Amino acid sequence: MKNLLGFALIILLFSCQQEKKLPRVAIAGLAIESSTFSPARSTAESFKARIGEDIFNYYPFLADSTTNRSRAEWFPTLRGHAIPGGMVTREAYDSLVNLTLDMLRESLPYDGLFFDIHGAMSVEGLEDPEGDFILKVREVVGYETLISTSMDLHGNVSMRLAENSDLITCYRMAPHEDALESKQRAVENMLARLESGKGKPKYKAWIPVPILLPGEKTSTRIDPGKSLYAKVDPITQEEGVIDAAIWIGYAWADEPRNHAVVMVTGDDKNQVKESAEFLANSFWAVRNEFEFVAPVAYLDESLEMALNSEKKPFVISDMGDNPTAGGAGDVTWTLNELLKRPEFKSESGPELIYASIPGPDLVAKAKEAGIGNQVEGYAGAMVDDRFAPPLLLKGKVLAIKEGDSDAKTEVVVQIGSIKVIVTEKRKPYHHVKDFTDLNLDPKNTDILVVKIGYLVPELYDLRGDWIMALTPGGVDQDLERLGYQRINRPMFPLDKDMADPDLSVRWVKKSGK
Repeated sequence: MKNLLGFALIILLFSCQQEKKLPRVAIAGLAIESSTFSPARSTAESFKARIGEDIFNYYPFLADSTTNRSRAEWFPTLRGHAIPGGMVTREAYDSLVNLTLDMLRESLPYDGLFFDIHGAMSVEGLEDPEGDFILKVREVVGYETLISTSMDLHGNVSMRLAENSDLITCYRMAPHEDALESKQRAVENMLARLESGKGKPKYKAWIPVPILLPGEKTSTRIDPGKSLYAKVDPITQEEGVIDAAIWIGYAWADEPRNHAVVMVTGDDKNQVKESAEFLANSFWAVRNEFEFVAPVAYLDESLEMALNSEKKPFVISDMGDNPTAGGAGDVTWTLNELLKRPEFKSESGPELIYASIPGPDLVAKAKEAGIGNQVEGYAGAMVDDRFAPPLLLKGKVLAIKEGDSDAKTEVVVQIGSIKVIVTEKRKPYHHVKDFTDLNLDPKNTDILVVKIGYLVPELYDLRGDWIMALTPGGVDQDLERLGYQRINRPMFPLDKDMADPDLSVRWVKKSGK
């Protein structure tokens, strides 16, 4: 009899466990860096939105076989990620947000929502797009839903975004080698709070830090960024702290929310307060130590260094029009200057690869002419012609590649000893394969000019030497040339002699309170 009762109890316990409902968790987000100093505009097509189940393909930690996938009932809606660019059109923003909201309404209610954003989206006619977006999400899902927000460290955290996020985190590395790791942390923090029943953290500390610096000065590869961000993870191990984060902010948008921020969340008020103030003061203390992550010069000096260097390839970052920071990607100023140089007039001159310039006119003519033949057509300055006009390029077609997800069609045109990559649509060139697919050898060329700021890992590893060129464009690294009108002042380093700011905690109210 006792055995039967024991067996029945086991069956009952097992049944109860089986009937325990998994939390219902939605996924949504839009991610882009938008320069308000660029005339370019980003459209809905720019976001390459993933819809529904396709979203899981972006997150390896939510693949079918993963533990995280089995910890919740998931409701993926829309997740869009765009190459940085100009401001997002209001029509594009409204269409993507409204589609997200419609999809969220289909499966209400939710216990949690993973809000995957960048934090530096600028939209025509909106002061705080991510704050507006999360508020609209709250109007649909309500305030019982636990929202965990994941961001880029170059994003901006307004008070509205902080209030409506329950958990919030950002990357701790620049370049962003920990992007997926950070998103996973945001998801697992949320699931842990739902499973434990602890729900929303008791305390959220927010400290605005009046610093606005470009990513090229705040890389975590070197100090002081490296040491500063090394302080974050130990704080998250403290009892009573859930997560901690430092946002550098986004330097190429002229909006009041654009500045650095520190946030710490947790259940121990004193520990949260001390941790947030420690990070904020640590940031302020090293403000004068931030320097560019590589030598910096204007283009003429950069070229002289490259031509006289025995280290190959000599990489020049064409920083002002960097498409992965928000530049239009079609400024022709640098290429125009290169084509003037006598060193590159002959095919026997130093080999220089230039990546890249959009030119659908030239691309179409190159496809018609074919590989090995001469082509003549215009490229560049279709969006940003403030610094130089469209260029009439004349040269030999070396390669044609169709079907790229960003560029659509790519061609290589040789003009003297310069090999120019011309694209149907703009594309960043970050990987060795981007070049080798076009029969180019970036590792063994003399000079590699890339529209980028600090080098991403593959380019960093192949460099013989490297300099970042101060060139004009929508993401000009000389911030004083940008002409800010709307950011909060004083702001370091624009106001170098400003008084020490108030870096005490601002307590953020719980969402819905």
